[in-house]
Amino acid sequence: MQSEKRIFDDLSKVITGIAGTVAGMGREAEAGIKDRAREWVSGVEGVSREEFDAVKAMAATARAEADALKARVAALEAALGVKAAPKAAAPKAKAAPKAKAAAKPKAAK
Repeated sequence: MQSEKRIFDDLSKVITGIAGTVAGMGREAEAGIKDRAREWVSGVEGVSREEFDAVKAMAATARAEADALKARVAALEAALGVKAAPKAAAPKAKAAPKAKAAAKPKAAK
């Protein structure tokens, strides 16, 4: 009877060891996958959230400055009595080539 208990004790120790080993392998696999993902993401030509927010703030500041300058120019033009320049028109698309008219014979004189 005592020998059966030793077998079960040994078997439980082996199973506990296997479970620990499997759990450790899982943690190592997860760490490896995370490292590979970080390497891949760092290789991609992307920007971090902080860089994106910084550029967004710079663009908003530049936009506000441009609007302020536009208003200032309009006020100066009004003070000088200068007619505001028309907005730059977008370039017109090229007209389709016209079909050549049939050549008319010249009338004899």
